[in-house]
Amino acid sequence: MASTETVQTREAPRTGWGSETQAEPGLLIEDHALLGDLYTAALVAKDGSIDFLCLPDFDSDACFTSLLGTADNGRWKVAPTSLVREVKRRYRGKTLIVETELVTDEGAVRLVDFMPIRKGSPHLVRQVEGIRGTVKMRSDLRPRFGNGYTVPLVSKRDGASAAVAGPDALYLRGGAGEAPPPFESEFTVRAGQRISFVLSWGRPYSDIPDVLDAEAALRETQAFWEDWASKIRLPAKYQDEVIRSLITLKACSFQPTGALVAAPTFGLPETPGGERNWDYRFCWIRDAVLTLNALMLGNLTDEAEAFGNWLVNAIGGAPTQLQIMYGIRGERRLTEVSLDWLSGYEGARPVRIGNGAYSQFQLDILGEFAGVLYLHAKLKGTLPERARKALKSVATRVSEVWTHPDHGIWEMRGPKHDFTASKVSAWTAVDRWVRVIEEYGLSEDKAPWVKLRQTIFDEVCSKGYDAKRNTFTQYYGSKGVDASLLFIPLTGFLPADDPRVVGTVLAIEQELMPDGLVLRYLTEDSVDGLEGEEGAFLACSFWLANTYHLMGRTEDAQRFFDKLVKLSNDVGLLAEEYLPKERRLFGNFPQAFSHLALVNCAYLLATGHTPPMHS
Repeated sequence: MASTETVQTREAPRTGWGSETQAEPGLLIEDHALLGDLYTAALVAKDGSIDFLCLPDFDSDACFTSLLGTADNGRWKVAPTSLVREVKRRYRGKTLIVETELVTDEGAVRLVDFMPIRKGSPHLVRQVEGIRGTVKMRSDLRPRFGNGYTVPLVSKRDGASAAVAGPDALYLRGGAGEAPPPFESEFTVRAGQRISFVLSWGRPYSDIPDVLDAEAALRETQAFWEDWASKIRLPAKYQDEVIRSLITLKACSFQPTGALVAAPTFGLPETPGGERNWDYRFCWIRDAVLTLNALMLGNLTDEAEAFGNWLVNAIGGAPTQLQIMYGIRGERRLTEVSLDWLSGYEGARPVRIGNGAYSQFQLDILGEFAGVLYLHAKLKGTLPERARKALKSVATRVSEVWTHPDHGIWEMRGPKHDFTASKVSAWTAVDRWVRVIEEYGLSEDKAPWVKLRQTIFDEVCSKGYDAKRNTFTQYYGSKGVDASLLFIPLTGFLPADDPRVVGTVLAIEQELMPDGLVLRYLTEDSVDGLEGEEGAFLACSFWLANTYHLMGRTEDAQRFFDKLVKLSNDVGLLAEEYLPKERRLFGNFPQAFSHLALVNCAYLLATGHTPPMHS
């Protein structure tokens, strides 16, 4: 990770200001850095534009949505009015404070952007520091509530510029003068001068948020992140990559509940110009084992405990009602709708909020939930009574439904199949229950569960395996492979050196790695019912590195991991996917699943720690 690397623009130098009615040219997903206050997050681009922010929480409507449309869908851009020759950007040490240096012919300025850790109302602080010369700046704040749709009423209120529409209000304070700063203004910054802007959110029918001291907030925010990062237990290698990933994961956590969103964004496409534009501001059971393991490896026990409690509370007491995902407070109904007024990132439509996959049947989540319960007990050294009951309930549910076809781990929108990885997850659920009976000396008859575990195992090895090609297949009777087949060695279903696993890895290398990174599956098979090709799925690529290590291919694992971490952007962030041909990140950003996979793989390679799904 090169957090202090100089980042040149990807096109000929241009002025700091593009078209007022169209999306800014050349702004890519990886051109963004993350800000956050542990309730929500913002994306700030290297040109000084904050073009995505939901307030007050991750799952609230956005007030800045130009990333998915145009400047008229909401943004806040602060930049020189003249030509920007060079951009340098970094996070300030082990914090979530972004420093962006913009160089012009007249001089240079530094933008310092951050969100103070929330104590009451949410705030967004932008400071402009003069480095050298005298630079003319422009601030253009365009709030658009309702995910880029609603134009607010602008007025003055209690010493602030106010924008109000419906249940939302934004208040702007600070600036270069004594009066409330206008939403559009020009000002000059000289060397050594610092000008601060504070944007605060509130309800229009409530008192205006208290005035925030920007300098004090900066000190407190820096102290919070440095203190938090100092508690992390780091591996001997890859410390920079791991700490930035863990800070990113912390920023994706919802402080009141301990939930971790898959990404703080919605609508960023998995397929260029395509339909796979999902809302990721929810919490997937699929991610839970990786999440818990990464937090525990990093010695983040408070976060692990909070996440585990959220998980148990969200799921409730009936395994028959287990969902694949939940809202950040444990919500179950995540109705999906399209935002037709947004043109989409690079024209990828429709832009969706909510996620209709919440109601799908996915057999694999039973195994993943059982894996979380087992791993949590193992890491704590004790088996709570509610965990024992939950593990038995999950195993019982598996015994009832494991033969049913499902939508698979990737939430296919097409027909159901008997996905091989789903059956392996069913085996995992029963296996972890058997292990608990044995390891904790429970007074349970394990014989029927051992028999069920063997029955599932035998069927997978028969119906999910193609003996002629020596590979497991995506689903029973199919010819293709799927990256989720890497669960076979990672869960301990078969050892990594088993000839069938070796053959499966070879098939994945030959069929799912056309550009040297791992695809989830071949989209031309239309198994998900949607058109267009995806990029390489970064979490799957880290899984392959894990598998190489388990196979004894340690040098291959090391090389592949090193290749993957170099795909992060200049401030160490990863999206969901990578497009090798275009050498760019794609999908929702930053993606917790990618960073979780990075952290777990880093600890495995550095310490030999067992992969979380294998424990």
